[in-house]
Amino acid sequence: MNSPYETIRRALKAGDTVILDGGVSTELERRGAPMVEGAWSGRVAIDAWDVLVDTHRSYIDAGSNIITANTYASSRLVLEPTGLGDKVEEINRRSLEAALTARERCGAPDVAVAGSISHMLPMAIGAHGHGFTERTHLTRDTLFAAFQEMASYHAAGGADLLLLEMMSLPDLMSVLFDAVADVSLPVWCGLSAKRKIADGAISAWHDETVPFSDNVARAAERRFEVMGIMHTSADLIADTVPLMRERYSGTLMAYPDSGYFSMPHWQFVDTLTPREFRGFAQDWVEQGVQIVGGCCGLGPEHITAITDL
Repeated sequence: MNSPYETIRRALKAGDTVILDGGVSTELERRGAPMVEGAWSGRVAIDAWDVLVDTHRSYIDAGSNIITANTYASSRLVLEPTGLGDKVEEINRRSLEAALTARERCGAPDVAVAGSISHMLPMAIGAHGHGFTERTHLTRDTLFAAFQEMASYHAAGGADLLLLEMMSLPDLMSVLFDAVADVSLPVWCGLSAKRKIADGAISAWHDETVPFSDNVARAAERRFEVMGIMHTSADLIADTVPLMRERYSGTLMAYPDSGYFSMPHWQFVDTLTPREFRGFAQDWVEQGVQIVGGCCGLGPEHITAITDL
């Protein structure tokens, strides 16, 4: 019997479109799961586990081939400063169990579970976005150990692949890339971008002084099995695809956000309709993107709209 990841790999090799889930944390918020200052959805696995399972199930029912464990905000770097250092292992274990339980309850053994790892740190409040709190006190060894710890939880907990999400800051990216270099799971890399003014330069999401193309080059050097653009405005993604193709010849993915963040809540403002989202996704597939899904602000109804691409 093929593993879920081998099923995904075969589909990609055949030229099929693979459907990722939508935003997990934002869908949890829509369903009433508590969000926490500094750690966002980081402790949902111990506060509202059943809601987490049902959220994953809704994405499987919507047609997702891959669901993402709710571990974006559950590294020691985030949880320890918010008083949850003694819960890091439990939260990550329970988060993976929730995704695996959803797959089992849906009777969908071919659905792959992606373990999310970010370089997120505790976040400061922002009116229309979020910024990392001061990070100069964090040594490379501290970062490396935290990222490697996350990778070990996913490998031991049954994830089918690692999904590096919202890669944006070069100094943190490079440490995370090193920390997962020897992990036993396939690694996919999701970069994030923004453009301050129309027709202006495309930059890294968290730092407008860093050209997006520089981060593409950094990631391409690692030869990840899949690379792509995520947590980025849908109307910008088409412009990032050629920039990625200049450096990377492998499989591409794309999954946008919609709305904005003001810690600890996602603001569902001017969110894409499922029909609008489908229109964008069709364009990306025509550009050669094979893995499509949604990020923050986009829910199961958006995934249902793209399952026949």
